[in-house]
Amino acid sequence: MQCNNIYRCFYSAIKALLVCAVGIIFQTQSWGATDWIKETAWHSLFDGKTLNGWSVKCKPQDKDKKIWRVEKSEIVANSTNYDDHDYVWLVSNRKYTNFILRLRFKVNRDCAGNSGIQIWSRYDETTYVMQGPQIDIHPPQPWRTGMMWDETTGVQRWISPNLPAGKWVDETMVKPGFKFIFSDEGEGWNDMGIVAKDKKVTVTLNGVVVNEFDGTGILDDEIHKSQGVGTYGNIALQVHTKDKIKIRFKDIKFIEIF
Repeated sequence: MQCNNIYRCFYSAIKALLVCAVGIIFQTQSWGATDWIKETAWHSLFDGKTLNGWSVKCKPQDKDKKIWRVEKSEIVANSTNYDDHDYVWLVSNRKYTNFILRLRFKVNRDCAGNSGIQIWSRYDETTYVMQGPQIDIHPPQPWRTGMMWDETTGVQRWISPNLPAGKWVDETMVKPGFKFIFSDEGEGWNDMGIVAKDKKVTVTLNGVVVNEFDGTGILDDEIHKSQGVGTYGNIALQVHTKDKIKIRFKDIKFIEIF
């Protein structure tokens, strides 16, 4: 490709090198290794004060339940006060294609509920279903965290590990070095990174690569295409149907990559 502007070429080259470096760092190093690019490359998805840039999505009967809020510069999901609720999502207003996401989350050891992070997804306002893949967060069985479940109608199975519908993940499928931190351990925060590019997803948890997934032939099949998900869409945080959970998120940042 010929470049007619030397400054534009220089900027593009530097940006490409930065994106490459960040991807390598997420796959090989701990959270702290990315601190040097925080001010120059990361964009925040959470202003620390409000839920601006996000929307709560749920069935009409759950609309008045105050499950998502901001508290002490953290996004808090708390469904422990409700005996019955369906899925309640906090969904980014923007959609993304290729990106690197980083965030921190905290849960107590006695947390009994399930959460997760949707990527390349879409909330269906008619069926109230979140279409698209999810990186799981599951405190009762913490080893599940980082595995990928597909919420998409017509799929609804584990896609990484890649299992047929009806078959469940187990602890033998956990990557070596896996580490999950509860709130009573150290600072109590888990550091998660998600590199999502060209149907491929790498998930790191506390500096360890816990999932490497190639969604070619899965996320771009006819089912996902018909739902408009799998390679482009919203980011969303989950409260699982009927579960009682209290989970905190902070430092939610991203870099778009091309």
